Amino acid sequence: MSAAPFQPHASMIRQVSFAGLSAARPARSFRARPAAGRQALAALALWGLLSGPALAQALGGMDPVSLRDAGRPVGGDAAISTHWKGHEWRFSNDANRAAFEANPGAYAPGFGGNCPVALADGQRHPGEPQYFVVLNGTVYLAGSASARERLRREPAILDLAARAWKKQSR
Repeated sequence: MSAAPFQPHASMIRQVSFAGLSAARPARSFRARPAAGRQALAALALWGLLSGPALAQALGGMDPVSLRDAGRPVGGDAAISTHWKGHEWRFSNDANRAAFEANPGAYAPGFGGNCPVALADGQRHPGEPQYFVVLNGTVYLAGSASARERLRREPAILDLAARAWKKQSR
């Protein structure tokens, strides 16, 4: 005997807004409405029923202001955090949190945290916070120690990475 598929009752469906998305009712077909799947996941995340990349900790919990301004990794404190672009950002002190909140784009890693060396080579791989590099006031996350050294030796890689990032982000 097979179980019938779950059918939500009208009283179970709520209107929920999450990051500009609205999820009212489940879609009849994800092919017909591809955004409906994303909206449903956003609603589940909002209700605390789902955790994942949208609720991820940025930079492995390192303080982004310390990375950029002090050039060294400093662990952030869960009690001193903020949320931006679907991530929890942790800080070592209130002043660093205030600086980040005033201008988050200045402290967030370039290329969305992807490794510039991989981008320059035509690939898209997330960088690792322990292999950070600060160039021209921007934090970049390399994918390995060798990629970090290559980026330090050849900063022109950033131009190639920027072109690749622009093509991939379309």
